[in-house]
Amino acid sequence: MRGERGVALIVALMAMTLMVALGTALILTTTTESKITRNFAITSEAAYAAEAVLERAVDDMLMVNDWTSLLNGTAASGFVDGTPTGTRALADGAMLDLGGAINIANCQKTSACGDDEMNRVTDERPWGLNNPRWKPFAWGPLSRLTPGSTTSPFYVVLLVGDDPSECDNNPLVDGGDPVPPCGAGSSFNPGAGVLSLRAEAFGPFGTHKIIEATIARNANHPNRSVRMLSWREVR
Repeated sequence: MRGERGVALIVALMAMTLMVALGTALILTTTTESKITRNFAITSEAAYAAEAVLERAVDDMLMVNDWTSLLNGTAASGFVDGTPTGTRALADGAMLDLGGAINIANCQKTSACGDDEMNRVTDERPWGLNNPRWKPFAWGPLSRLTPGSTTSPFYVVLLVGDDPSECDNNPLVDGGDPVPPCGAGSSFNPGAGVLSLRAEAFGPFGTHKIIEATIARNANHPNRSVRMLSWREVR
């Protein structure tokens, strides 16, 4: 009996250790699942936010007769939040460099882009002189897009660029004169009347969603409707 003294205490300590381990594992599992659920919900909301500003921008573009004014930055949506430069405070306190976000789209860096950098052939921008020169068209907090109907924490930006199928080597003009060899013996420019759109949504916990689309004027009603030619989520 003397040799068994303290066994109950050891067993109790082992049981307590096991229970603590199981409890810790349960807490970690619950926390991880909560984060996964939260991240999925935020990512889904970011996609909806990007789609919302895309739809709003397309509606505003119906009021613009000359799409070259979209490409050179002289036309803008009614949904804007000051100038497209400087920083914006996001809902979680993080800061968004709006001008830097536009530069990243054009040359993959936050500082100002030079012509050579924007014309450079890369995996993301393989069209050289016809690479889109992304210009801001609509930007602001999503909550201001439809006041009173949403309290979304996302900040959204819509950029517009020339369709890269054009062969005029001038991304600031819609449907310019074709340049050989694309335009050899022909005045047809395949990208005339076609725009590339890039919608971005920025939100809590570093969430960033990008949707790119291509639209074209409706041949039957060129000033009243457009056709969606392509849509994709950028991974």
